[in-house]
Amino acid sequence: MKIKYLSNLNYLRKSFAKQPRLFKQILNAVPTVCNANQYSQSYKETLPEDTSTKKEGENPIWDYFQNHKVGHGIWKWEHYFDIYHKHLAKFVGKKVDVLEIGIYSGGSLEMWRSYFGEKCHIYGVDIEEACKEYENDYVSVFIGDQESPDFWKGFKNDVKGIDILIDDGGHTAEQQQATLEEMLQHIRPGGVYICEDIHGTFNRFSAYAAGLVNELNSMGNSQFQSAIHSIHFYPYVLVIEKHAAKPKKLKAPKHGTIWQPFFDNTMNQ
Repeated sequence: MKIKYLSNLNYLRKSFAKQPRLFKQILNAVPTVCNANQYSQSYKETLPEDTSTKKEGENPIWDYFQNHKVGHGIWKWEHYFDIYHKHLAKFVGKKVDVLEIGIYSGGSLEMWRSYFGEKCHIYGVDIEEACKEYENDYVSVFIGDQESPDFWKGFKNDVKGIDILIDDGGHTAEQQQATLEEMLQHIRPGGVYICEDIHGTFNRFSAYAAGLVNELNSMGNSQFQSAIHSIHFYPYVLVIEKHAAKPKKLKAPKHGTIWQPFFDNTMNQ
């Protein structure tokens, strides 16, 4: 425990030395983060039980999962399927390149093919050599470490772009961060990044992802803001959607002729 504590202190020291101004801004936000955590833990509200059931055809990927009783295994949290359909339905039936990290038993490779259709090509990444057996006409398998920049360099040389990235790999914060940083720019405009299984309070990758929101809210129209349409947080899941085209400069025009009296009247002219 002491070694880990000292390691964290050293990490903080290096962060401060690298970006002192940013470090101070983050440090100033610490009390607010603590307040938010305290509020969320003490939050109390009783909601009615959800008695709704999904009708056949409402969510094809959920239907596939529910009806998949034999064959290659699929292991997913049930609430993921509404998230998938919400963010990925626009790709159904279109020519789409999907990258899934973490092949496991191979069942999800078949699921994505069924959901997106025959124009879909799937790229699977896993560290286990045996996963090569899942390759076929519409599945290409790459064996390597998702935390390795060299692995991703080779992958990007072979695969010139993807539309969807689903990170269901090793699930460590370091692996997730390395994958996002290496691959976010390799996702085509209009594409979607999904990271699954971000578990635990104060998860380091979740904190990293929350830090991206600061740049999304920048008033300077940064390149990140121009490329990223939105960032979504769900239980255990992060979704990033990219703009299909560079948006016009963000602006807030005023419309109308009558304003509250304490505003400068010259603003109405």
